[in-house]
Amino acid sequence: MKTGHKRIIIALCIIALIILIRFSGLHEILTFDMLRQYRDQLLSITAQHYFFAAGLFIVIYIAVAALSIPGAAVLSLTAGFLFGFPGIIYVNIGATIGAIAAFLVARYLIGDWLQKRYAEKLASFNKEIAENGYNYLLTLRLVPIFPFFLVNILAGITRIPLFTYTWTTMIGIVPASFVFIYAGRQLGLIDRPGDVLSWRILLVLVLFGLLALSPVFLKKMMKNKNGRHLKYPVNK
Repeated sequence: MKTGHKRIIIALCIIALIILIRFSGLHEILTFDMLRQYRDQLLSITAQHYFFAAGLFIVIYIAVAALSIPGAAVLSLTAGFLFGFPGIIYVNIGATIGAIAAFLVARYLIGDWLQKRYAEKLASFNKEIAENGYNYLLTLRLVPIFPFFLVNILAGITRIPLFTYTWTTMIGIVPASFVFIYAGRQLGLIDRPGDVLSWRILLVLVLFGLLALSPVFLKKMMKNKNGRHLKYPVNK
């Protein structure tokens, strides 16, 4: 079977799986109202079968992140509610593995073909990614206003190394995950997931993102400054 045909079959299978989940209503389980409705039962199951509950949570988070199913925010709240602050580890594992899966699929289905097809046109872009890609990825992860699934796909069509993508994801999602975990510990004090990320918290996360980008700005400023000095040498 040709590579192109394999890619089409894989893409169709993924699309079919996502459609099946949407129409089956399984994604509706991952809602804030469902969490509040069944929180006593969830606490009871976690208390009796902690490691099973933690393992199942990680598997569900991987599936949600990999298939871009709505509900990641609710899952992060659930982790805080059920597991406390150790839940940040389970969120990080699930989100990172799911993101890696989406990244690899995007690279296999689109990225490799796109890079070969438009190699010359993407040369300058690839050079920028090679030099500063980790700064850009870290910023995109730190600022949660950028859709998680979209970052996974866009990163997959670049030449960013898998190792760089992995560690920037693991580190970048920690601040926002911590906020959701903390909110999950106080589940009764919030009415919806949107209440967690207030404008103050978003501002702090944006500042973190700008901090991650600061080396890029400084590097470009120094490059421009050196370029001007070379273009206009001072005669002595």
